[in-house]
Amino acid sequence: MSARVSVFGLGYVGSVSAACLAEAGHRVIGVDIRAEKVAAVGRGEAPVVEPGLDALVAAAVAAGRLTSTSSGHEAVLASDLSLICVGTPRDAAGVDLRAVRAAAEEIGGALRAKAGYHVVVVRSTVPPGTSRGLVLPSVEGASGRTAGRGFGVCVHPEFLREGSAVEDVRRAARAVVGELDAASGEPLVALYRGLATPTIRTGLEAAELLKYADNAWHALKVCFANELGSLATRLGVDGAALLDLLRRDTRLNLSGAYLTPGLPFGGSCLPKDVRALGELGRSTGLSLPVLDAILPSNDAHLERALARVRAAGARRLGFLGLAFKPGTDDVRGSPALALLVRLRAEGYAIRVHDVEVAAGRLLGANRAFLEQCVPDLERLVAADAAALAATVEALVVTQDTALYRGVVRARPPGVALIDLVGLDARPAPPGPDATGC
Repeated sequence: MSARVSVFGLGYVGSVSAACLAEAGHRVIGVDIRAEKVAAVGRGEAPVVEPGLDALVAAAVAAGRLTSTSSGHEAVLASDLSLICVGTPRDAAGVDLRAVRAAAEEIGGALRAKAGYHVVVVRSTVPPGTSRGLVLPSVEGASGRTAGRGFGVCVHPEFLREGSAVEDVRRAARAVVGELDAASGEPLVALYRGLATPTIRTGLEAAELLKYADNAWHALKVCFANELGSLATRLGVDGAALLDLLRRDTRLNLSGAYLTPGLPFGGSCLPKDVRALGELGRSTGLSLPVLDAILPSNDAHLERALARVRAAGARRLGFLGLAFKPGTDDVRGSPALALLVRLRAEGYAIRVHDVEVAAGRLLGANRAFLEQCVPDLERLVAADAAALAATVEALVVTQDTALYRGVVRARPPGVALIDLVGLDARPAPPGPDATGC
């Protein structure tokens, strides 16, 4: 089923979005304040240079599915969804949202003269809170309508790369729909029905932030690869071959592994090896700022975890987990142990449960490390996690296991929860975690 869509802004994002929506069978009106862009689309020409876009625009215009205008009022009256695809450049004050506000006000003004429900879709890259805090009130003020009743609001971030934008739309990994409510999102989701693109529905702010997260992740990967490649070259290693070997691991290296927020990393491998890479760089005279920032970032996250515990206001704490991850008794570099030591020094009374950690069983360097940090550990260890929960004011969850999920669910009334591993964001674990060394 075809929809009627107006697209505000005929730059890279707007032109590609308009042409691809028209290709999918929808009727699209492109809007721009620049007469030359409007005229170019009217002639069946792409207003920007992008591989494959000229042919796409020409076909859509010839089929009557793509038109253009400089009148946003006209476009809104002839459509049911309006996509805001205007530029959001940075200036001295931050992200410049003047074009977004202007588009929202123009759409709102047109809605005064239009009957029926209309959906305003923010496709421009904007900081979290922009759609709810700027676009929504701008449309309300200009239209006299109330969001959620007279019109809907969505965020539909684009994940396009200049030079391959058309293919990025055709072969998109997902279409993200951030919605004010289900009624707002449904017409936008309907645009993708019958296409191979999977649609994911979420909140406005999550969709706004996702675009920044995607780009920061890509930027981080580029810098990581360049730093490792440079270090490899200095050490006489083929950097391209090294990164090819790294990419071949799709179970851990190129996967969702390690991409769930929780505690800082720990253990005997990651901190030691990250530190060693930094030392290698310095020994060869290389500046490796991304690699050198990893450990300080990890330390900063530990401070945030401490702040969460302090903010809870409880003084008698029960730790669920002490080793650096489930399924091991290794406490070296454990963030849970670091938290315990810091909090005890501040006068907190702490008891601990860990299935694998028992002072009498630990051997070698692992035992020596633990005894140095917590000489009286045996006095702190509880044999039963459920019984521990009944003796404390708050449970501090530092491991995600089926046992600890059960303890959390069954904890006595009044026992606070300080979840440092994000239980709600994780699938229930089938058994011991198997990632990492």
